Amino acid sequence: MEPLLLGEGSRHRAHLGDLALELAQWSAGFRRSLPQSLVPSLATLVRSMNCYYSNLIEGHDTHPIDIERALRGDYSNDAKKRDLQLEAQAHIAVQQWIDEGALNGRVVMAEAICEIHRRFYEALPEDLLWAEDPATHEQTRVIPGVLRVRDALAAAHRFASPSRPLSLHAGCPDFFQNALGSSERSSSRVAASRSLVGAPPPPTHFRA
Repeated sequence: MEPLLLGEGSRHRAHLGDLALELAQWSAGFRRSLPQSLVPSLATLVRSMNCYYSNLIEGHDTHPIDIERALRGDYSNDAKKRDLQLEAQAHIAVQQWIDEGALNGRVVMAEAICEIHRRFYEALPEDLLWAEDPATHEQTRVIPGVLRVRDALAAAHRFASPSRPLSLHAGCPDFFQNALGSSERSSSRVAASRSLVGAPPPPTHFRA
């Protein structure tokens, strides 16, 4: 799996580069305008928001109020709802681990992807460690941090076959850091993230 980039001949390349630069400028301006005391609270809010929508994509509808309760250790008496709260709690914990720089310099490396997977799935309740084939209803246990050997489906999203090995190019981190300009790095991350979402092990949605 090689870095995915916008083609040099793409008619969208210049416009997307301008948008990436504009986004970076607005982002930097917004960051400077924030009182330092507000940053941790805002980061916590964004992690909860990302958790809610990411899990919703996979068909797990955990209400934002239930997410906040889980972060306070207040779990539902309903087993299914409690499992989803624990999933949300695990999601946010791993996202915070990423935000604190745990993956700096190795975001697109296979071992980093497997570590994200391991940290997330190790924190899940047993009932959420089983994946069911929608056609045969056969159940398979997900092993934290281990590459899957079967096809994966989350809601309506079908992911890359496990027959396509997770062999991320060893030069990916250096390539994105050194071979591209700032605006190219920003716009290319979108394409790169689409390639990683479908990679085994089963995808979990985190921002890196």
